[in-house]
Amino acid sequence: MNVGRETDAAVSGIAAAIGEPARARMLYRLMDGHARTSTELALVAEISPSTASIHLNRLKAENLVKVFAQGKHRYYSLQGPEVARVLEGLCILAGSHHKFVPNTPNRLRAARTCYDHIAGGLGVAMNDLFQERGWLAEGACGYEVTSAGVETLESLGIDVEGARSLRRRFAYACLDWSERRPHLGGALGAALLKFSLRKKWLAQDLDSRALSITSTGRRELTARLGLQI
Repeated sequence: MNVGRETDAAVSGIAAAIGEPARARMLYRLMDGHARTSTELALVAEISPSTASIHLNRLKAENLVKVFAQGKHRYYSLQGPEVARVLEGLCILAGSHHKFVPNTPNRLRAARTCYDHIAGGLGVAMNDLFQERGWLAEGACGYEVTSAGVETLESLGIDVEGARSLRRRFAYACLDWSERRPHLGGALGAALLKFSLRKKWLAQDLDSRALSITSTGRRELTARLGLQI
């Protein structure tokens, strides 16, 4: 594939921005979908607040993070799901140089967020189930939801057409870095996570990407979806 010099320069700039260790630590901390201040990210990166501000300006210039000002505070978050997909892919690439042996902490491996959708063992199990039941089918640009899938998801209270109307990819297989198998990404995956948190099937750790399956969640996942956890 031929790319122009402008694209070469853009790719090199993005790679260099991600490649600096302190910036990488800040980006991966933002993978849980929570916005954080530069002071909080400085602690994560083990650098001074002034140095963190310089790094965050670089990440913002490369469109890797965005900033929201509220009062005297400025909150940083990932620019969007495409950035999260690149970061997830880099984790997989980094591990591909060695024989795959999962070394992810058990809590994160069981269930976690991948930006704004469900990852880990739970995410992979849901993706498998949806395909086995014929609710998801491979399409030209990712997954399509079958009529049976629409009926099932909307009976739960998930707005499938609302997710489809958003200006982002609707549904796709996102390769999971701890399981090396796909979980459900895209607007539909985000809707499923939002629904699960609202119904208290899952609880989100505010200080990490970990998700906990509640007792209600275990019961409902079995009763409503037939998923044994």
